[in-house]
Amino acid sequence: MRPLNFPRWCRIGAIITLVLLPVKGLADPSHGIAMYGDPALPPDFVSLPYANPQAPKGGRVVTGNTGGYDSLNPFILKGTAPWQLRFLAAESLMGRNWDEPFTLYGLLAESVETGPEREWVEFTLRPEARFSDGSPVTVEDVIWSYDVLGTEGHPRYHGFWSRVERIEQTGERKVRLTFETPDRELAMLAGMRPILKKTQWAGKDFSQSTLEDVPITTAPYVIADFEPGRHVTLHRDPDYWGRDLPFRRGTHNLDEIRIEFFGDGDVLFEAFKAGDLSYIREFNAEAWANRYDFRRVREGDIVKSEIPHQKPSGMTGLVMNTRRAPFDDIRVRDALLHAFNFEFVNDTLTGGRQPRITSYFSNSILAMRPGPAEGRVAELLTPYAEALPPGTLEGYTLPQSDGTSRNRGNLRKALRLLADAGWTVQEGRLANEAGTPMRFEILLRQADQQTQAIADIYSQALERLGIDVRQTTVDNAQYTRRINAFDFDMTDFRRSLSLSPGNEQRLYWGSEAATQEGSRNLMGVRSKAVDEVIDALLASESREDFLSAARALDRVLTAGRYVIPIWTYAVGRIAHVKELKYPDTVPIYGDGAEWMPATWWYEETEE
Repeated sequence: MRPLNFPRWCRIGAIITLVLLPVKGLADPSHGIAMYGDPALPPDFVSLPYANPQAPKGGRVVTGNTGGYDSLNPFILKGTAPWQLRFLAAESLMGRNWDEPFTLYGLLAESVETGPEREWVEFTLRPEARFSDGSPVTVEDVIWSYDVLGTEGHPRYHGFWSRVERIEQTGERKVRLTFETPDRELAMLAGMRPILKKTQWAGKDFSQSTLEDVPITTAPYVIADFEPGRHVTLHRDPDYWGRDLPFRRGTHNLDEIRIEFFGDGDVLFEAFKAGDLSYIREFNAEAWANRYDFRRVREGDIVKSEIPHQKPSGMTGLVMNTRRAPFDDIRVRDALLHAFNFEFVNDTLTGGRQPRITSYFSNSILAMRPGPAEGRVAELLTPYAEALPPGTLEGYTLPQSDGTSRNRGNLRKALRLLADAGWTVQEGRLANEAGTPMRFEILLRQADQQTQAIADIYSQALERLGIDVRQTTVDNAQYTRRINAFDFDMTDFRRSLSLSPGNEQRLYWGSEAATQEGSRNLMGVRSKAVDEVIDALLASESREDFLSAARALDRVLTAGRYVIPIWTYAVGRIAHVKELKYPDTVPIYGDGAEWMPATWWYEETEE
């Protein structure tokens, strides 16, 4: 593995301390805006710290997705679009520096200004900003984009728009948004909405766009070619308007990015081994250690790179839909957590190489502390003590097994919990007092072999408890439709979290989102305590308040027993052709679409 000039822990500590200082409104237009404090990069910065401004342009890479797609519009609920399009084929007024917890710098906008309490935000467009068809980006395009995304776009855009009191043109290239409620993060979110071309959609229903309706954007890449179910090909726009911006210098270096589609992960991996793909991300430590001993690796044509990061673990595992019985009973969810033999699953599938997620913000300064809640955390949670999940205030840790395949001790605990909830074994099947057997479905994506392997092991344990569990595997399109409609009992779950959690937490776990079709609150959390702690998080004006609110939220969610956690991805793993290079400095957020392939380049290697 190549050596990395990775930011040290003292550096991230200093950054977090800086950004958690009390915020003040921007008195004058600025080149950037931070959630707290001032942007780390000066107005005359040369490039992002993790980009190589001397990186050569050119080259072609091929990557792979599993499943298929039936849309090229990633901004609406309808259909399934290649996930990369949100990151590579769209732009916003501001762009994020992934080497700071949450700071934005001018992209389509040359400057940003806010009111004293961030009750409004105003952006000034760059005069040179252009769509890929050469037409200028106007304030009218910006206002229309906010409106259509907030009303007809994907639900992830609706929450922000509902909190905008008005949007108006305040100058030839100026647009101002005024907010209904005090929330300093809204000014940040305003800078991150994708900007689309209004006239493209004249007379069309944006929410019902088809494969023929490829959104026109301002991004460095445009969709050059596609074949449904087979591939999507992006070309770097040679006339891209922002190629000389400091924010873009050293990024988007590849001339062509082709996305090939495969039926499942095994077929994708074989394509990579054969040289049909340029890189692959590996999420299984056991596979990383043992599966990459093939000829192209041994001969040096393939390089294995490990990418560290300093972000929270987030939550990965199997989520239970509390909108449905029996998952609306926390005793049942607790029993199902005890029945999940993580130690055995981890040893079987990863060789025990990957540590378990212990909470939503584990592996970070935002994680809940062990033992009883204290200080400000206790103050935030105590008013809701009677309604809090057991263990929230007292302290909660995930069940641990003895590592054997039978997991006898935890299964006995699971049976006791189920009995308390009214479920007992009757004629070999678990049933309630009415004699109705407990049965549920684990919904899986067709190409997700790892989760299928986890579910196979887990199902055996559930069957020993007398639970009738079935696994249903569907294609990506059907999976997306069912998830958007909350039509599932249990399914796979992945929620990445940042060092600066904010309004997205409402969409993830807020009560309002629990009933909003297409929201990311898959488990259906409806908790006054969660809602109030998120409010406290957003209203924080000091480092202590921010950390306490995050740790309080972590406690309620973890003790709520909504997800059966698996392992944390403590390091990114990318196997790639030797011609693909990346800068020595890696951002604190590590790997991601806006780092790889966005800051990588192609360089022929001399023999």
